[in-house]
Amino acid sequence: MNLESNTTPVGKSQKETFEFLIKLENFKQLLPENTEKFEIDGESMLFSLKGMPEIRLVLKEKQEFSKVVLGAASSKLPFTLTADITVTSDTSSETKLSFTGDFNPMMAMMVKKPLQKFIDTLSENIAKI
Repeated sequence: MNLESNTTPVGKSQKETFEFLIKLENFKQLLPENTEKFEIDGESMLFSLKGMPEIRLVLKEKQEFSKVVLGAASSKLPFTLTADITVTSDTSSETKLSFTGDFNPMMAMMVKKPLQKFIDTLSENIAKI
């Protein structure tokens, strides 16, 4: 299953946006208001949204200033969340989020709408950083 956000303008340079996203503690500012739990443990973060199970993400890949990839810490539900960051000027950039998950068709049908909403919320909140 593949989901994407719209491309979001960010009022920070590509480098500033990249440095913001590689610091997992900053994701607390990006998560939806209905976040019930948020913890940082080294290179991973654990969070849960109201009515949803806990999700642990780890920093899987960094391509300096242009890409940040977070992935599921558990192999039970393998997925990645990728932020592609492009330059628009010296003081601004654009970010596009992509979610890729390997779910069975029934699971994909159940989680597609909430995941799209989650990705859209992250994207909207990146624009506010």
